[in-house]
Amino acid sequence: QVQLVESGGGSVPAGGSLRLSCAASLITYNTYCMGWFRQVPGKEREGVAAIDVDNSTIYADSVKGRFTISQDIAKNTLYLQMNSLKPEDTAMYYCAADPVFRPKSTLLRDWRYVDWGQGTQVTVAS
Repeated sequence: QVQLVESGGGSVPAGGSLRLSCAASLITYNTYCMGWFRQVPGKEREGVAAIDVDNSTIYADSVKGRFTISQDIAKNTLYLQMNSLKPEDTAMYYCAADPVFRPKSTLLRDWRYVDWGQGTQVTVAS
């Protein structure tokens, strides 16, 4: 069974940076689409960034230019580098994996992902 374990969350002041990691077992990264999502209590889960099997990436408009998704296939680890953090970035962040080939238009849709981690909390103080 696929296991995804996120780490790297924490509390930072506005303008700060964090790098989230997602360690995966039983996944060959270049055969899975991988995504980062976030959720605030009482709100819907939001797609933040995703990387497809061809290594193409996509970002939510709210994080473009500030966040970078990447993967280290040798380490089976997905990353999310978050710079210039804002208080509105505060959320629980989850990584997710999808082994099925689907249209790129769905990369930030949570319904396409079948495996999820437990999440790591990011808090940005104003």
